[in-house]
Amino acid sequence: MRKWMVFLLIAAVVGLSACSTGGSTTVSDDLVLVEGGAFKSSKTSYSGKDITVSDFYIGKYEVTQKQWADVMGDNPSGFKGEDRPVERVSWYDAIEYCNARSMKENLKPYYTIDKETMDTKNKNENDNVKWTVTINEDANGYRLPTAEEWEYAASGGQKSENFTYSGSNNPDEVAWYWMNAGEKPLTGDWNWPAIENNRNQTKPVGQQKPNELGIYDMSGNVREWCWDWHSHPETPDNTWRVSKGGGWVSSVNTEEISYPGKFDANGLGPDQGLRVVRSK
Repeated sequence: MRKWMVFLLIAAVVGLSACSTGGSTTVSDDLVLVEGGAFKSSKTSYSGKDITVSDFYIGKYEVTQKQWADVMGDNPSGFKGEDRPVERVSWYDAIEYCNARSMKENLKPYYTIDKETMDTKNKNENDNVKWTVTINEDANGYRLPTAEEWEYAASGGQKSENFTYSGSNNPDEVAWYWMNAGEKPLTGDWNWPAIENNRNQTKPVGQQKPNELGIYDMSGNVREWCWDWHSHPETPDNTWRVSKGGGWVSSVNTEEISYPGKFDANGLGPDQGLRVVRSK
């Protein structure tokens, strides 16, 4: 009898615990907590600047094709594989995915998307979408990282070892890029015919060495959308969105943490994907 009483008590505690944990309070086990602070790495764009990043969660992996299909019901990727990163997604697609995944997990969507009102700040003549997207700062849902958050996480945050690429000074240890993403290693200068003949493509996520925080593929595989407008003294403002980390087809310098990547918000590149974050 006593054994049954103990069993029922344990079952009741477990049941209460399960009931009390709703989708709005749990954090997925594929997210990594990034403890905030000032930039420690000198290999970022923000080194030496008075910038502090708050705590946040970031995807351990790039969003996979399975994750995308489970939420959006389709898979736009050219290189099929459930564990490969989703690609050929625009910035607008990425924003919609964040909101849809938030709602699926009973979280408050981070973005308000107005498809009927053109964003007058958007100066990109190639962008025929130009939705007006605003943020809900008190939301706990998924979102794109800011460029600051992305570089902070890619550089290892407070555990940074000052690497040029995310997790190493050797790109072949951490990144899939034009020289190593095909059937055999390539050498020499970047060459598209050689890349095509070598059957370069994306790889399943998490196959390379992680960075100091246990995050994979922040250099290489696919480029990753950020929230921000690209800002550079030599280019017009509000024209491109930030795209970080380089991809399977990219030259090695674009895999560097500090590289100022950019892309049309409506662009559907074969190496263009995303990684999600959530505010803490």
